[in-house]
Amino acid sequence: MYADLTQLATLAGMTRLVDDAAEQRESVLEGVSNVTPPTSFKGRVGYKSDFLTGWSLALPLAAGTTAADMRKLRRGGTGVVLKYGHFSSVMSVSRKMPMLTAVNIDGSKSKSLPRVKTWNYDGRLDEADQWGEELYGGNALDRGHMVRREDPVWGTPAEASMANVDTFHYTNACPQMAGMNQKTWLGLENYVLSNARADGMRVNVYTGPFFTPDDLVYRGAFIPRSFWKVVAIVLPNGRPSATAYKIDQNKELQELEFVYAGYKTYQISIQQVINGTHIDFSSMVPFDGFSQHEAATGTLLAEAIDDLSQIRV
Repeated sequence: MYADLTQLATLAGMTRLVDDAAEQRESVLEGVSNVTPPTSFKGRVGYKSDFLTGWSLALPLAAGTTAADMRKLRRGGTGVVLKYGHFSSVMSVSRKMPMLTAVNIDGSKSKSLPRVKTWNYDGRLDEADQWGEELYGGNALDRGHMVRREDPVWGTPAEASMANVDTFHYTNACPQMAGMNQKTWLGLENYVLSNARADGMRVNVYTGPFFTPDDLVYRGAFIPRSFWKVVAIVLPNGRPSATAYKIDQNKELQELEFVYAGYKTYQISIQQVINGTHIDFSSMVPFDGFSQHEAATGTLLAEAIDDLSQIRV
């Protein structure tokens, strides 16, 4: 699947990149939010740890003092994991947005469905636990999907439709500017899904924000300055592979209206994600070449991605 990343241009295509950007931008114009009652989520399995063939990966959770920042369900279940169709989310108490999302993608069963028109609160939490229109209304902020809308849309028609709707909950959104998803970041996400579809492969994708003390405060919310993504697959030869990526801005945020400078995408080590989030991805570190190189040399790696052919698996 990842042997030739230059296939992106033909598999995803520039038109798809433009469509994705327009789709995300459209989200700021959508209608009044509703609350999905806890009973509606009955039977949701969420992220499955045994999804990849021969490589079981438990849902990574926050460790140390950060563990206390994981929001527990107030109703409709116990623990900190919000389970949806083929994906899960763990919310931050202090930030009122997901600190982690995890999705299973089955390329052999992928479906294409239209987007829905409204974003909803998850009734398993209080509305005050999740940022809604009080943050996103009347400005240039997008509700940025942490689990990409199309990724969990697979399986039976009913399963795919359920997952499609599930991605439109504020518990799957972080505030992002329309210009943040530049060509390479969208290209990376498109590549994962397009190749999973083309090869009929299974993929785990984990996504979330880096929370830092100097994140910009706006309307009482801390706006993340950067985001991370971890991709885990089992290659055709049976070798597990895990890679990590970071999207960051090149310049400081400008003024309260949020004029974001251009973003840059980097391939980084999974160990850097662990260090920056305190989420336990330790089981994937042995299968990440960047982490192994850093452990052997003591030198951090962060390679800018200007073309997807630069990604190393």
